[in-house]
Amino acid sequence: MRILGIESSCDETAAAVVQDDSNRATILSSVVASQLETHSKYGGVVPELASREHLRAIVPVVRSAMERSGSSWDDLSAIAVTQGPGLVGSLLVGITYAKSICFARGIPLIAVNHIEGHIHAVVLEAVDRLAYPALALVVSGGHTHLFQVRQGFSYRLLGKTRDDAAGEAFDKV
Repeated sequence: MRILGIESSCDETAAAVVQDDSNRATILSSVVASQLETHSKYGGVVPELASREHLRAIVPVVRSAMERSGSSWDDLSAIAVTQGPGLVGSLLVGITYAKSICFARGIPLIAVNHIEGHIHAVVLEAVDRLAYPALALVVSGGHTHLFQVRQGFSYRLLGKTRDDAAGEAFDKV
């Protein structure tokens, strides 16, 4: 099974193709278009500009992820897309593009929670190196969450805040 993932929740447009063989996921490609240059002069992300940059970047980013993975549209079993939380305009670009491809190709759409996606990404990358239970700290924009991650990819929220200080500090580093 091959899945195209699309992420456009804030200020980066990203796409990746993941292959799942016998419950072992392999990342075949991962492409990210940064908007750092666009937003740096304003001292932070400008939502309207972020949305426009996603519109400009989404087609080439997805095309590049597909090419780098050696995949065709017929190889895809589904498309996963970030559905929130995030900037509404930015999310709409990714969701609309993903829905359009799914409709045209007749394949399923998988809506992914942005916060949970951060945990999934680490588990995919470090599956052989994780000792369970593990602790996951997700710092993204105005969201700071602490999770306990257990074997079989179940997790439990231990605490959270909407204070963006941790995310802002991380972005500055």
